[in-house]
Amino acid sequence: MVKCKNVGKRGSKQEQKRRTVLTPDTPYGECSERLTAFGGLLALVKLVDLIGFVQIFEEHFARPERAAKLGHYRMVLGLLLLLFVGFQRLGHFVHVRTEAMICGTLRVSCLPAVSTFWRYLASLGLPQAASLLKVSAAARRQVWALCAYAPTRVVVNIDTTSLTVYGDIQGAQKAYNPKHRGKPTLRPVLCFLEATREYLCGSQRRGATMSSRAVARQILQFRDLLPECVKSVHVKGDGEFIGWDSILACRKQGHTFTFGKGRATPVFPEEGWYRRGKLEYNECRYQPFGWGEACRFVASRERKKKQTGQMNLLKEDDYVVRCFVTDKTTRPHHTIADYDTRASVEPLIGEAQREGLLAVPSKRFQSNHVFFQLVMLAYNLWRWMKLLAGHSVRPVRNEETAPPQEAIVMPDQTLRTARLRLLYVAAKIRSHANRDEVLYSMHDPRSAGLRDFLAYLDRRRAERRNAA
Repeated sequence: MVKCKNVGKRGSKQEQKRRTVLTPDTPYGECSERLTAFGGLLALVKLVDLIGFVQIFEEHFARPERAAKLGHYRMVLGLLLLLFVGFQRLGHFVHVRTEAMICGTLRVSCLPAVSTFWRYLASLGLPQAASLLKVSAAARRQVWALCAYAPTRVVVNIDTTSLTVYGDIQGAQKAYNPKHRGKPTLRPVLCFLEATREYLCGSQRRGATMSSRAVARQILQFRDLLPECVKSVHVKGDGEFIGWDSILACRKQGHTFTFGKGRATPVFPEEGWYRRGKLEYNECRYQPFGWGEACRFVASRERKKKQTGQMNLLKEDDYVVRCFVTDKTTRPHHTIADYDTRASVEPLIGEAQREGLLAVPSKRFQSNHVFFQLVMLAYNLWRWMKLLAGHSVRPVRNEETAPPQEAIVMPDQTLRTARLRLLYVAAKIRSHANRDEVLYSMHDPRSAGLRDFLAYLDRRRAERRNAA
């Protein structure tokens, strides 16, 4: 932690008591110091060093044939920094070309022209997108180890979203798009870890509804992207992901599953319904057409409000029914209550959209797919920073003797709030003794917490160096 010299000898009490008065006659000018609005970016620099991100990148990233002006690592890091600070489009590089913290992180005096990043993104393809998932997985293992978090079971929530596009975008189709009906869309799929809210895997997709085989390909990736401590995975998805191929993929990997089904096609025995609260529950074995064998289906139903007019012909029409296929053996009401926690995936998709998922930078599908993975890697960097920030304020525990944690508590702020608290902290960059140092204002109440977090990262970095 850098301390400003002679702070106490220059009348800091008088400065704290004196209020700032700005009037139309207030003089203005310029100063020679380098100032930045992204003072919290130093925490990311320390985090990247702590988890060994450079080594992870060099080991897993598939380098394209095109030569990079800054090198592949710094070009990718530049794209991640742009997304990390809150910009979503490559054209926004023009606003931070001389920003002190970003240029200092990339070790340049001025960023390359925006077109340099455009051309580099255009040179990336599907191999680079797949390698970014491996980079994220390796970084996840390091962060979980630093937090002493070693769950044996995780829950993965799968969902898709619709991205409305304009112009001639490769892969865009007119499909399900409730907010902009009839307009072409892309339909990416995202898989999130329920406990830590991290992005596990996913892909940019064409605008069509996801097939059962495509779901199976996503499920088959889970095991390789999770740390070795995870022994079992429970997969949850809505009716779009139900299918015999997806169930076979879960069984092949040893995962349990619960998939929602839009309409209750199984016939549930009438004597099997039982009540818990306002709802009734039931279960049965049923083999849909094209499936290899019968599976367990559970359902809940609630009686519709009475309406005047013609009566329903069938008794089933008097109820609102929800149906699910699962291999869990718990009672139906417990199974459905566990599935309902999947609703937490919707805010995560909304956050990902605000972080840059809605931006479609190119007409080429492969470039958009790589950009999708870059957005989600930047999203994960924020998640990991929040994990370590939460870990830094917990009671001190002996990491060598204490058993690993099965559960972890995530700080409850959104990424937008975390950015205000941990990133947008004004700072001054000063050169002293041939070294650059970052100074934070004592008048900013956020700077004390940020300095404590930086001190925590320095302590963990020192521990790693000593252990090595």
